[in-house]
Amino acid sequence: MAEQARVVGSLPVANVQELAEACNAGVDDDQQVPERYLSKDPSTEEVVAGDDSACVIPVIDLHKLQDPQTSEEECAKLASACLNWGLFQLINHGVPDEVTRNLMNDVVEFLKQPLQAKKECSQQADSLEGYGPAFVVSEDQKLEWADMLYLQVHPSESRELRFWPTRPASFRRSVDVYSLEGRELAYRLLEFMAKGVGADPASLRGVFQGQTQGMRVNYYPPCRQQADRVLGLRPHTDVGGLTLLLQMNHDVQGLQVKKDGKWFAVQAVDGALVVNVGDVLEIVSNGRFTSVEHRAVIHPTKVRISVALFHNPDQNTVVSPLPEFMKGDKVRYKSTNYQDFLKLYFTAKLDGRKHVERLKLEQ
Repeated sequence: MAEQARVVGSLPVANVQELAEACNAGVDDDQQVPERYLSKDPSTEEVVAGDDSACVIPVIDLHKLQDPQTSEEECAKLASACLNWGLFQLINHGVPDEVTRNLMNDVVEFLKQPLQAKKECSQQADSLEGYGPAFVVSEDQKLEWADMLYLQVHPSESRELRFWPTRPASFRRSVDVYSLEGRELAYRLLEFMAKGVGADPASLRGVFQGQTQGMRVNYYPPCRQQADRVLGLRPHTDVGGLTLLLQMNHDVQGLQVKKDGKWFAVQAVDGALVVNVGDVLEIVSNGRFTSVEHRAVIHPTKVRISVALFHNPDQNTVVSPLPEFMKGDKVRYKSTNYQDFLKLYFTAKLDGRKHVERLKLEQ
């Protein structure tokens, strides 16, 4: 998502925080949530509950990846997770507790401000960076029950500081420190992912190292009346490479991933980062890794807050399967210019895996 500001603007829509406060204070349970936010009843789709999914969603241990005695086995487990799930929870990830705590404290302080104060960082017509609703591309699309703060954080010269909060004063410093930790962690994970399938680690790391990194703060307010009919984030895949997700309140479930036609609720492991594969990683790995379809559902009474870091290639990169991942296999994906790929992604409605599926070749 790092290049989105250069690709398409966002249509103006009311902040969801304001709408949620009005709806949750209402007494008419049937008429409070506007029709544009109501989706089909999610109960028509099978969802594996968090307690049941906790034992099947992979958990990867960075300590084991780095230990020569356990690295080979853990790398194989990582590669399997990236192929079969496109997602895993990472424990012992090495990002200091102080770093994640400072970031989340500053995120909460920013979100606690009056709406008018946050509007100093509002999205503008020429950009999708800034604070406001998730990107809106048409007048008739279904809307999401969420506000976001999206910032391009790396490289630093690409930052649009007009969208960066100045309150709390420590916000920018916290983002700097956390984003650096996130980049280094993402690069290490990419190397281990390549090792897990017998590919050259440097080749995969080289696609992303030093390239763009974006950060999205997600604010999902409760929906007291019709939580089962609104979505915080519609089903989609991430357009870029590797995404690291930090969740503030692990007791509030919201993230769900799709596998074999079922939705699995991701029961967050305390202290873990949720890591998922994006479209570019699926393409450059020639399908060895899977870009996971995921969504966010809403709690009826509790706020959920998360921070996602997106690691993407340069917008001028030609994205195609890397030779190191071929191993005699046929090419399974068309080559595409990443900027063109982004334009299609951000001018279309979020729609499951259809974006990446368009690049698959007939076998």
